[in-house]
Amino acid sequence: MKKLVSILLVLVLALALTPAMAEGPAYDGSEVTITFYNTMGTNLTPVLEKYIASFQELYPNIKVNYTSVGSYDDVRDQIATEITVNGQPNIAYCYPDHVALYNLFKAVRTLDDFIDSTAEVTRADGTTEIMGLTAEQKADFIEGYYNEGLQFGDGKMYTMPFSKSTEVLYYNKTFFDENGLQVPTTWDEMDEVARKIIEIDPDSTPIGYDSESNWFITMTEQLKSDYTVAEDPYFLFNNETNRDFVKRFREWYQDGLLITYKLNGGYTSGRFVADSKKIYMTIGSSAGASHQTPAAKDGVAPFEVGITTIPQADPSNPRVISQGPSVCIFKKANAQEEAASWLFVKYLTTSVEFQAEFSIASGYVPVIKSVIDNPIYAEHLANAGGYGEHTTALSAKICLEQVDAYYTSPAFNGSSTARDQVGELLAKCFSIPDSEDVDAKILEYFEAAVKECVYSR
Repeated sequence: MKKLVSILLVLVLALALTPAMAEGPAYDGSEVTITFYNTMGTNLTPVLEKYIASFQELYPNIKVNYTSVGSYDDVRDQIATEITVNGQPNIAYCYPDHVALYNLFKAVRTLDDFIDSTAEVTRADGTTEIMGLTAEQKADFIEGYYNEGLQFGDGKMYTMPFSKSTEVLYYNKTFFDENGLQVPTTWDEMDEVARKIIEIDPDSTPIGYDSESNWFITMTEQLKSDYTVAEDPYFLFNNETNRDFVKRFREWYQDGLLITYKLNGGYTSGRFVADSKKIYMTIGSSAGASHQTPAAKDGVAPFEVGITTIPQADPSNPRVISQGPSVCIFKKANAQEEAASWLFVKYLTTSVEFQAEFSIASGYVPVIKSVIDNPIYAEHLANAGGYGEHTTALSAKICLEQVDAYYTSPAFNGSSTARDQVGELLAKCFSIPDSEDVDAKILEYFEAAVKECVYSR
């Protein structure tokens, strides 16, 4: 009988403990200081400071310090150095390639247990929240942006989306309207329109593209051809489909239809808004709309800017790149620093008000769908247009209309090199003169690029 009672007591105790054990990590109210590395300039830090203050009203024992390090690469390089002496920050802006680098040191905190935690946390005002994300919060994230955090080969979540962008097609709407030109939706149509523009303005270069790497990777997505995978043999981009599209776009360059960032010696937006050496279509970051907008002269804009989605190989299955910073949390000896970091990341990424204000100020796209219903952001989109500051709203509007088309590439040790190599590859192939054996030279460049990628590992 005593034995039976003992067994029953053990079972009751186990059942009583099970929910608590299933809760997951929590913040216990400890006084902690967390640091956040980012690239925000003077236009964005006031927004961040406003919401840091709001967060610290809820959690006064969490002190948030931030540092604007410089460029995204500067953030990466500084953290890569600091990791070696365990001096990394708590939170940082990141791209997938950066996280793959940090993961070589096993320095990034996976977020799955935070996301799934049902532990309850009490704020300073007496209200409570769960540590993790509710089902509604998870569903609110734009899927393509959220899933970027899972692209590291092991199915675990390493990053949360912070603010995003993609590529869009900017075009001189005034010129198109005056000449009865149709905006291209496919690469075949882009070819036709570019050749018509040359006939109208022989001194122009119809097309500009601001990222050779993005173009190459996007074409592999659109054509469903191989690029990279997060396991051996990693680098699969040397294939006939990819060599064929590179050869085709090389012909565009040789025919004077096209210029790219490397071949132009800088962003093509400068020629898009210029009076001479005109470019009438340019593909670039949606967050760069202000740079694709010509300055008014005597109060009059030289032309109206049109913005639309980039051309597709298959319009029924559109694919556009997901860009813009995410944030990662670094491992720390103090588990409460990690928990506090997660609460801050959750606050910024799920706050409709922050996402609205930050997106308007930065030109990036909010990462949660519900921002569209925010009155301030709704008014911002309602003012979308092709002149002045309204182009940033138009660019964001186009991004939000193609949320189902976003893709990300696998992130692993060497993925950054692959990205660099295919960008260099594109520029080199475009420059092959007709006097050479073009097919042989393209194959040579592809093989050399793969070898460089393999060597880099």
